[in-house]
Amino acid sequence: MRLELTKRADYAIRAVVALAAAAPDRRLSVRQMAAEHAIPVRFLPQVMADLVGAGLVEGLTGRVGGYRLTRPAAAISVLEVIEAVEGDSRRRTCVLRGGACRVGGACDVHHVFAAAQDGLIRQLGGASIASLRRTA
Repeated sequence: MRLELTKRADYAIRAVVALAAAAPDRRLSVRQMAAEHAIPVRFLPQVMADLVGAGLVEGLTGRVGGYRLTRPAAAISVLEVIEAVEGDSRRRTCVLRGGACRVGGACDVHHVFAAAQDGLIRQLGGASIASLRRTA
């Protein structure tokens, strides 16, 4: 089994980490973040729009424009960033059937996968962006 982020979530996390590393009063442009964190510049404006829409980032247009976090990095979870660009993280379909679990109740593996999903969501929700920053 593989656990992978979508490219969109990957880029969103990289962008938010870049903003977290910047001085609080400094705004970063899309070009700066893209160049410094290996994010394709053509996708980043869409990702940033999602982060702004979720209230995690604020953007300012113009010559002195750019982006910055709306809250301290310690107050933003990895889960919030992922869900800002991907939507709700909870699986809504049966692992065995691809649709709803059987009419009489949950399928035979439902409890195992539900517990794994809950653990992953708890872990991502408990990890702040500040905790991702590399320590020197």
